[in-house]
Amino acid sequence: MSDPQQSAQNSQMLQGEPSPEELEAAQAANEADALAAAQGELATLQAKNAELADQYLRAQADVQNARRRAEDEITKARKFAVEAFAESLLPVTDSLEAGLAIKDATPEQIREGAEATLRQLKSALERNKVIEVAPAAGTKFDPHQHQAISVVPAPEQEPNTVVSVLQKGYTINDRVLRPALVTVSAPK
Repeated sequence: MSDPQQSAQNSQMLQGEPSPEELEAAQAANEADALAAAQGELATLQAKNAELADQYLRAQADVQNARRRAEDEITKARKFAVEAFAESLLPVTDSLEAGLAIKDATPEQIREGAEATLRQLKSALERNKVIEVAPAAGTKFDPHQHQAISVVPAPEQEPNTVVSVLQKGYTINDRVLRPALVTVSAPK
């Protein structure tokens, strides 16, 4: 005959309830499946991490290359910034040298040569965006482009207007290179 505990176990088996050994085996199987899943997920994350690290390194290299190219371009731009300007001044130099080479030039020839050379120089300056600032008398005084040397009474002019230009000014690309030196009419 069997004892009551064994008969309880047998009745549990017959009723479909798992035995403690079966529960332990199922738990071990679940843990093994969870471990395998975690290891698979870890491998996937490690691969993704390696891919992102590679992308990061490539991006860093691209940034460094772009920075180096930009620095090289800036260095070249600074080094050769005046090249076009200097090139446009060479004909002026040639004209001055040619004029000085003439030993027996008359004052009229010297004046004509100087005027032609001045036209060449002004043309070279204009091609390089160096624009003359020579305000006409009566022009409103502009402290951004003019420098007042003195204030003089000028009853025939509005107050705070240019009376005369003592020295022309120049702008380069709309930026004041040198302000025009002017006298300004006094307030009434």
